[in-house]
Amino acid sequence: MTNFKPKQTRFIQCLIDTGAPATASYDDLLTAANHGGWTCIPAWVRTDADRKVGRGLWDISDLIGTDTGNVPTVQPRSKASVAPKSSEPVQSAVPVGSVPTAEANFALAMTGGEQESLVPSKISTYVPWGHFEDIEQIVGSTMFYPVFLTGLSGNGKTTMVDQVCAKMKRECFRVNITAQTDEDDLLGGFRLINGDTVWQDGPVVQAMKRGAILLIDEIDLAGPAIMCLQPVMEGKGVFLKKINTFVKPAEGFNVIATANTKGKGDESGKFVATNILNEAFLDRFPVTLEQDYPSKSTEKKIVMKVMKSLGAADSEFASCLTRWSNDIRTCYMQDAVDEIVTTRRLVNIATAYSIFGCRRKAVEMATARFDDATKESFISMYEKIDASIRPEEEQESAAPEIQTLEPITDEMVLDLTTTYEQKDAVKADGARWNAGRKTWQITGLQYNTNPDGWQQYSPTVAPTDAPF
Repeated sequence: MTNFKPKQTRFIQCLIDTGAPATASYDDLLTAANHGGWTCIPAWVRTDADRKVGRGLWDISDLIGTDTGNVPTVQPRSKASVAPKSSEPVQSAVPVGSVPTAEANFALAMTGGEQESLVPSKISTYVPWGHFEDIEQIVGSTMFYPVFLTGLSGNGKTTMVDQVCAKMKRECFRVNITAQTDEDDLLGGFRLINGDTVWQDGPVVQAMKRGAILLIDEIDLAGPAIMCLQPVMEGKGVFLKKINTFVKPAEGFNVIATANTKGKGDESGKFVATNILNEAFLDRFPVTLEQDYPSKSTEKKIVMKVMKSLGAADSEFASCLTRWSNDIRTCYMQDAVDEIVTTRRLVNIATAYSIFGCRRKAVEMATARFDDATKESFISMYEKIDASIRPEEEQESAAPEIQTLEPITDEMVLDLTTTYEQKDAVKADGARWNAGRKTWQITGLQYNTNPDGWQQYSPTVAPTDAPF
């Protein structure tokens, strides 16, 4: 006697009800499946190599009771109950709009939540800053007041919304948008689960029903399908045409969208695949909040909290990192460099430092994804800020090396190795900015008239590739 699972037993009964022969064809099996509410043949039969007896033929004699060695524990029903054969799939008898408890976690898994609670966990190292209080007030009001949150990557937009919800114990459904995201991904659709075709609410509908916060991440990557949310953005509800049901939002439901652009596209090439969003859709966000990177003091506090949590607190290193990242961002805004060091990357550097215990290695690993010229430039910038990462003998020999260069003639043009903070000083002393080479420069004549003064900026004949 074989022990069958309930769904297997139900399929066996369907085979008997539909009069399937001992050697069944594909159509025979599909008819039985349709009779039971499945749209396809159960895999436990179809993919069983031991049952294959020919092309498109399966031996099911043991299932329907013709094999005395294995008789199923089901009894034939009256032929009157047998439904006529049909090639049309039959939907499951599972009620529309309901998801069995066993499958509920599947639906929630699409949003990263759990069945017990969708309230985010608090991050012990999180430092509130930026628009945290604004988002907190909006969420705390329980009013429907959609927010469009924009800013450069890695500055904590998503984490801020997540931690506001954590602080206020509000459920949050996070949906990550791609160019392929469609209406079914957002609102819901019919899903095939364990052989049954059931309707599952999408994260948007689930958030509406639960009065939760809907976090639409990277919304500027969306295609035209995002327009299905237009009625949702009005706060009145949405009609699910596939199941002929109107869903009204519960109290507390709100929408917060994050993006790197303002929904107007990106011509810089820095945010690939971002799209121009429909103006009518954007207009349904009553407020747009622009998030910049944190100040030096705030960013140092963030880095220090991460370091302390990992047992690698180093205030000097944290100060150097924040100064370095701010210098790079200034250059980025002036189009002097094409890459940027985000707050997220500083946290990654702090983590690498806790693992390897080496400042230089942590910085090098964080900049490895950049092209060679940018990587070397960024590392060079950090070396000028943090001399501790250079060997002592190298530091001691740095100044004499300048003196060993070939004599500097008046006609030479010398590149300067300066920090961003020094730019005003070198400019005042007569240095000129070369936009093509991205360096500050002086002539040999200028250097020879005041060699001691220029020596602090390490003038050399060879280019320094400084990004200033």
